Amino acid sequence: MTKWLFPALALSLMATGVFAQDARYQNPSQPQPQNDDNTHYGWADVLRVDPVYGVARTEVPHTECYDQQVVRQAPPQGSAAGTILGAVVGGVLGSTIGRGDGRTAATVAGAVAGGAVGNSVSASGGGEYQTTETHCRQVNAVSEQRRIMGYDVEYRYRGEVYLSRLNYDPGERLRVRVSVSPAD
Repeated sequence: MTKWLFPALALSLMATGVFAQDARYQNPSQPQPQNDDNTHYGWADVLRVDPVYGVARTEVPHTECYDQQVVRQAPPQGSAAGTILGAVVGGVLGSTIGRGDGRTAATVAGAVAGGAVGNSVSASGGGEYQTTETHCRQVNAVSEQRRIMGYDVEYRYRGEVYLSRLNYDPGERLRVRVSVSPAD
């Protein structure tokens, strides 16, 4: 019996020393850290992972252009040919009206009036025309995309089944934090 007494005594002294050096052992008179002693980590088996979808909306500005038909007024452009032709016609008509000295005055008056009429006729010849104008405007297009917003994960830890929503797919195993505290 003494043969076994010495090894048993040595073994009990070593075990006591190991427990005394354990980091979880705290002197009750010293303040204890919050939940560090009552928290540990483990691994849970993932039973099911379901993606959770949502719609993400984004506004994308872009320029939208379109062509539109417009009617324009051509600017008046009097030509020298119209003025000269009008003056000649007016002068000929004026010379047929007058007699004697009045004929010269009527020719000059006819030439002046004919030149003015010829100029206005050639100037009004521009008229209206149609053209195409391009108009652009800034618009916001709303883009809707279906995206995965998270994952509903069902997992088993020590025989109990839990469900959590995670922002990633954990795969086959999930690291869990286990915290134990007294029930009040």
